[in-house]
Amino acid sequence: MGIKIENLTVTFKNKITAIHHADLEIPKGIFGLLGENGAGKTTLMRVLATVLSPTSGTVTLDGIFYSEGNFEKIRKKIGYLPQEIDLYPSLTVQKCLEHMGSLSGIPRHACKERISDYLEKTGLSDHRRKKMRQLSGGMKRRVGLIQALLNEPEFLIADEPTTGLDPKKRIRIRNLLVDFSEGRTVLFSTHVVEDLAASCSQLAVMKKGEFLYSGNMRELLEQAEGHVWICKVKDEGAARELEEKYHVSSKQYAGGELSLKLISETPPQIECSSCQATLEDAYIYIANKER
Repeated sequence: MGIKIENLTVTFKNKITAIHHADLEIPKGIFGLLGENGAGKTTLMRVLATVLSPTSGTVTLDGIFYSEGNFEKIRKKIGYLPQEIDLYPSLTVQKCLEHMGSLSGIPRHACKERISDYLEKTGLSDHRRKKMRQLSGGMKRRVGLIQALLNEPEFLIADEPTTGLDPKKRIRIRNLLVDFSEGRTVLFSTHVVEDLAASCSQLAVMKKGEFLYSGNMRELLEQAEGHVWICKVKDEGAARELEEKYHVSSKQYAGGELSLKLISETPPQIECSSCQATLEDAYIYIANKER
């Protein structure tokens, strides 16, 4: 299962272009899509889910071209968790998922087994009899993820699946996505760098509708090596001066001093020491690098 995007452009009626002549290949496994809000991630995922038609360019899924005549065939291969989800507020979690399963043509017995399994894996078993309108935002997202998994898709598209979750539940969902990706393709979109660092080896970075990077996470980290620095200052005033000149990825008080981590193309004009780049550092570096 491979997804290939070539020269993709999406322009809306208000003439705003959300994606600019983008090229991307998404291999098997779990593939991260990282970018700030407004980067074009959701627009891309709506195209891949056949919800939105591109203005130009091509997309293929396992060699099948995205075109109206092929949408039915493509939809049988994909599962989609959209950014905004509002599933049947008057139904219980159980009945809602059973209904979604029947719409996907899943046999009733198999559907109930899968629902029980995924309710357990997402920590929602005790909430199956609650009405959808009674759920928190994080719970609704987990129900939305389950509905995307029910048909056991070859290509899972998950838009911000960990939004609204506490750290323990985020880890649970990340692990579920990693397990599900075996032999399949999972596109995991988020603006939370930590989620991708813990689950993906391949990723793409988006900014303003373009891909700044696509490939191995290790190689992205290597690009940032030599551009991350630690320096210490005595007060907040000195720290603010540095923040005006450099991108700061962290700031901590330590022993009466402020320790700042700076992202810079060249060594800062202040006493500092080079340090190893994290994925967050690499993301800030690549997103702000002059082109």
